[in-house]
Amino acid sequence: MSVKTSVDMARFIFTTGKLIQDQVFKAHAVHFVSKGKAESYGELSMPQMHAIMIVRTRGQVSMRELAEGLGVSAPSASVMVDRLVERGVLSRRPSRSDRRKVVIRIAETALDDIVSCENKVLGIFVDLVEKIGPETAQQWCDVLKQVARALEGACEKNTNPARKGATDANQ
Repeated sequence: MSVKTSVDMARFIFTTGKLIQDQVFKAHAVHFVSKGKAESYGELSMPQMHAIMIVRTRGQVSMRELAEGLGVSAPSASVMVDRLVERGVLSRRPSRSDRRKVVIRIAETALDDIVSCENKVLGIFVDLVEKIGPETAQQWCDVLKQVARALEGACEKNTNPARKGATDANQ
């Protein structure tokens, strides 16, 4: 049995994650090309897909919330939203509660396409779960719960204003 270092394990996790990501991208491209929607959806970048997923999950977001979710500046998020609005994927409207804010949503004309693609990608994961079996799939879920907790803790630590102030004061 070989001894694995933290770097070896991290590399394996990263590489396997990349394989999963590649499968999602391929399913995405094949799905929209087969539906004749390649012009609108076929060339989406990973950050654009991430933006769409954030908006889809939350229903609607402000530009600030989207920028924070993506880990980019508000102007960068705004440029990305502009491109996705031009493609008919997202809509951008003034907030009803605060006209100074902009609310980002999935464009009504794009919702069916996005749901259809999500179902296609979900099918890939269903097939994967069936191939690895229920016991392994449950172990994977258990591990991913631990990963999510660790990442949520890291995110809270990095975005805690009190901690940031303390860190800034020490520099």
